[in-house]
Amino acid sequence: MKAFLILEDGHVFTGTSIGAAREVISEIVFNTSMTGYLEVMTDPSYAGQAVCMTYPLIGNYGICYEDQESRKPWIDAFIVRELSRIPSNFRSVDTIQHFLEKHDIPGIAGIDTRALTKILREKGTMNGMITVDENYDLDAIIPRLKAYTTGKVVEKVTCHEKEVLEGKGPKVALMDFGAKRNIACSLNERGCQVTIYPALTPAEEILKDNPDGIMLSNGPGDPKECTSIIEEIRKLYESDVPIFAICLGHQLMALATGGDTHKMKYGHRGGNHPVKDLATGRVYISSQNHGYVVDAEQLEAKNIAKPAFVNVNDGTNEGMAYVGKNIFTVQFHPEACPGPQDSSYLFDRFMEMMGGNR
Repeated sequence: MKAFLILEDGHVFTGTSIGAAREVISEIVFNTSMTGYLEVMTDPSYAGQAVCMTYPLIGNYGICYEDQESRKPWIDAFIVRELSRIPSNFRSVDTIQHFLEKHDIPGIAGIDTRALTKILREKGTMNGMITVDENYDLDAIIPRLKAYTTGKVVEKVTCHEKEVLEGKGPKVALMDFGAKRNIACSLNERGCQVTIYPALTPAEEILKDNPDGIMLSNGPGDPKECTSIIEEIRKLYESDVPIFAICLGHQLMALATGGDTHKMKYGHRGGNHPVKDLATGRVYISSQNHGYVVDAEQLEAKNIAKPAFVNVNDGTNEGMAYVGKNIFTVQFHPEACPGPQDSSYLFDRFMEMMGGNR
């Protein structure tokens, strides 16, 4: 069945329908990872987005449900050059095609993903529609695309009640703004007792449980939409509890302390982004997934926080160390999955902040 990807600038790509044969409007983004497509599809940070994989062949090792980063996929749609329909992997239990159909996620294959990526890099991230309607009306569709916004998606992806992963070490409160499963696992594997809290949990409730440390997770959308969450993070900042924040959590901490964020032209999404640790000068290859970035200058000028990491490619901020506080935040994903595990040592740093594995 034919399918069409229509961009808000009027570009139309014709390909083959994969997954659910339904219409969807979403923000179109690209990911440069060669592997890890299941983790990408199940990363809550992609809620409200349709993901184009730049690697030309996707699906060749199938689907292994053990590798999911959350309970379900959150992408709006999936865009690939070529979809492998016969996977070869001893761990594979499903195909991408069936996985997308089962979760009612539409997609398109057979388009020039390189051309699509070049458009997004040159013009910036834009909205688009995937449809199987061959009689589409371009003049009617484009205003709908320009009007689309992802809205408040954190509330959509967060857990609904507290969950505890037992451990004999420090007690960590993990704020679930759309947390990838491997964040909790990385802490739990180090012996932490991890309590996962819904995104809108009041700071007082978290502090009442007397955690040894607080983790602010990744998540989707514009951080400035999270107004009530930012107010609660400010209260957590004012406590003496050690805090480690990743991705959206990094952005929210900056906003809670008087900093600012802005939307990037096309963001960072992939498993090959170099970041430099400004304390040591060492460069790490990192996994990233974000469309917004922290403006470090404001926090630095106010002596609230100092830049701790910087992106080697474009010089954007990749982490902050907060002055006089046991708080550090990073824009990238030290838990990887998918991606390199170069920066997993940051979890060990967090353990030291909490007093080690007691």
